[in-house]
Amino acid sequence: MKFAADTGGTFTDLIVEDDSGGLRMFKSPTTPENPIQGILNAIQKAAESMSISVEELLGRGETFIHGTTHAINAIITGKTAKTALLTTKGHPDILVLREGGRSEPFNFRIPFPKPYIPRSLTFEISERITCDGGVLLPLNEDEVLEIINKLKKKLVQAVAVCFLWSTVNPSHEIKIGRILSEKIPGIYVTLSHKLNPILREYRRASSTAIDASLKPIMSKYLGELQGQLQGVGFKGRLLMLTSKGGVMEVKDLIIAPIHAIGSGPSMAPIAGKHFAELDSGNNTVIITDTGGTSYDVSLVREGTIPMTQETWIGKRFVGHIVGFPSVDVKIIGAGGGSIAWLDAGGLLHVGPASAGAVPGPACYAKGGSSPTVTDAAVVLGYINPDYFLGGSVRLDRELAEKEIKREIAKPLSIGLIEAASAIIRIATENMVGSIEQITIHQGIDPRTAVMVGAGGAAGLNSVAVARRLGCSKLIIPEAGAAFSALGAIISDLRSDYQALFYTRSDKFDIVGVNDILDSLIRKCQAFIEGPGKDSLEHSIEINCEARYEGQAWEIEVPVAVQKFRGTSDIVELREEFDRIHERLFTFRDLDSKVEFIGWRAAAKCKLSVQNTGRMVAEKEIRSNYPSYREVYFDKLGLVDSKIVYLEEMKPNEILNSPAIVESPFTTIVIEPNSRAFKSFETGSLIITMN
Repeated sequence: MKFAADTGGTFTDLIVEDDSGGLRMFKSPTTPENPIQGILNAIQKAAESMSISVEELLGRGETFIHGTTHAINAIITGKTAKTALLTTKGHPDILVLREGGRSEPFNFRIPFPKPYIPRSLTFEISERITCDGGVLLPLNEDEVLEIINKLKKKLVQAVAVCFLWSTVNPSHEIKIGRILSEKIPGIYVTLSHKLNPILREYRRASSTAIDASLKPIMSKYLGELQGQLQGVGFKGRLLMLTSKGGVMEVKDLIIAPIHAIGSGPSMAPIAGKHFAELDSGNNTVIITDTGGTSYDVSLVREGTIPMTQETWIGKRFVGHIVGFPSVDVKIIGAGGGSIAWLDAGGLLHVGPASAGAVPGPACYAKGGSSPTVTDAAVVLGYINPDYFLGGSVRLDRELAEKEIKREIAKPLSIGLIEAASAIIRIATENMVGSIEQITIHQGIDPRTAVMVGAGGAAGLNSVAVARRLGCSKLIIPEAGAAFSALGAIISDLRSDYQALFYTRSDKFDIVGVNDILDSLIRKCQAFIEGPGKDSLEHSIEINCEARYEGQAWEIEVPVAVQKFRGTSDIVELREEFDRIHERLFTFRDLDSKVEFIGWRAAAKCKLSVQNTGRMVAEKEIRSNYPSYREVYFDKLGLVDSKIVYLEEMKPNEILNSPAIVESPFTTIVIEPNSRAFKSFETGSLIITMN
């Protein structure tokens, strides 16, 4: 038996896969003050549903996979450890000066962002490595000891070490790491060359600082999670989701907790690609994941999930860059809990602020006093207040109406229904805009793509979003309400390794490149023979970072060979770079030389022979719920709409619009001029636009 739990901003999702591949899905409100409790609550629901004890349920488990927002929440709320930065003398402003980018170049009223680690906790050390690895100035160990005394007085909990050119010669970082562990036993230390051996100084320093600051809190959290799971009977393997679209051992994530940032959203493209292939055969896929707090959009392009180097915590140039390649997911504040509000000029906005799990939308009756997307959906008849989360939560329609009237309808002098409809339309436009950024703005026509709508709130307006984009087909997976947890079930155990080595297409150093690749491949093989020893399949993928001579930024290019044997391999790599560059930027420059900067190898181990099974049929009796109810649709107004339960739909039987499809975890609005059917093979609801 396998478990996958994803802690979101509003709900904690749990997927349980039994030994035959059957899936069960459970949701429990996230408990921000203690996220582990939200996981245990979801497990308790699972045990009750299966009429067994929690101990018996977890005792059957072989694997527990977890994705968490704990790391990024700690950064956003300022609850990370007190961290110091040790850097080369003369370069204390790495985190201050950054790379010079500005989100609004001509708006000088935007304050310059504060460094992730303040200057008061930044210490310069006399040492210097040259770009070719030579020692220009030896490490001053007496100076290091003086700084260590200062760290003790300041009660520093973690230390980030980032020296110039340590990626070429790490001897000084290794030495200072040893001194720190000897003089301050138990202190958390991150060495930049070990964590992230990349070229750019700010990005390396930023990732090192973020990682070090997370180590104390994530070590405590993951230790408690492991202990509490074992305390209620779990004896299996605990794995953690990563931002690169895979899973890793919990002990490895404790060593490098930065990989937990964005780990949950990275799973949606994994699951989206899988269902798009099964339900449509299309290899260009738009994946949306609508939760209670956020709207995550991602892309599968020609069968490949794009990665990005531009992962920021907060806004670009104003926040802090993670510095690692991760699955490219755009996140905006447009979920079911997104708050509708009017600005000073009387314009209606939806998000980015969210009511979250506490107090939640007004209709939750937990003290929320702001109208949200969920409140609007209740007022419009999309959501049955008596059947939210399968009837386990009863919503208060009157409270939803009251807050929409007070905050939106009355100030705008419009009716209740008109105000609720406007909230949904604004949310839809926000979502369409975020998708256009990853499609139209990158040269992809969304009309050629299939859209996969996931998340508990996806069904409210996914048809409207798909229609606005021109997509002819929308897929809503059977277990899509817990899509990141579903992606975790089918993800691979993964470990990435990287190294710097500069060479050019006209003077390609075959021996040097092969030495680097051989080193990376040996690390991958050790991983496959260690943590991945029980895997059913394994593979090693190699990529390089390359650019035209004179360019400032590199792009990632797959390397087809594990060892370069001659000119033909070099030519093939150069041609692949030109092809990818043209796809991304619409041109190739055959007259320019290509510079190859960094090399990466990823070991992937498949842990399960199964992909995803089908949802296990529930035994609930729904005869007490009406087959029709009054629902509002633009251009039609309030009409009696057919209500169909997803579990009871017959495979491939056409459902004409307008209609509402309900399940215990989501409500899907089948808007006019569209029709739906349930796939026999996967159980997905497939909606086509007329």
